[in-house]
Amino acid sequence: KGEQPGTEEAKKNALTGADVVIIPAGVPPKPGMTRDDLFKINGGIVRDLVVAISKYCPKAYILIISNPVNSTVPIAVEVMKKAGVFDAKKIFGVTTLDVVRAETFIHELSGKSVVIPVVGGHSGKTIVPLFSQAKPSVEIPSDKLDALTNRVQFGGDEVVKA
Repeated sequence: KGEQPGTEEAKKNALTGADVVIIPAGVPPKPGMTRDDLFKINGGIVRDLVVAISKYCPKAYILIISNPVNSTVPIAVEVMKKAGVFDAKKIFGVTTLDVVRAETFIHELSGKSVVIPVVGGHSGKTIVPLFSQAKPSVEIPSDKLDALTNRVQFGGDEVVKA
């Protein structure tokens, strides 16, 4: 229809009647960029999108992928609260990437394909890979455990530096 993607009419057309909204919007971390820099950019993008969600599909499930997830999800919560349409059962931070990293690094180390739960946040030391809960179980040499945990926690840095 010739509308610009950022226009209110375009948001209304895209969101009206949606049951699920996935927000991957934002910029990836760049070399030298701090989490605060990333937050300033991506936090504003998420905020603006969630304002539109609160107007046009307030009952939709909202899945937020935009980094830093542990900061963008609370923004969405506050926007929905301010609009009077907050439902804690409908806002999710999606951090599957940490699980994929943990499973990939274990496969590189052991040659095994495993499922590894990862809990906590989505930022550095708040990411906790539960290697002891791997299915099927896998033995990780004790001299490699700390380095492997650190690699999962800071795996995003490898991508930025590449």
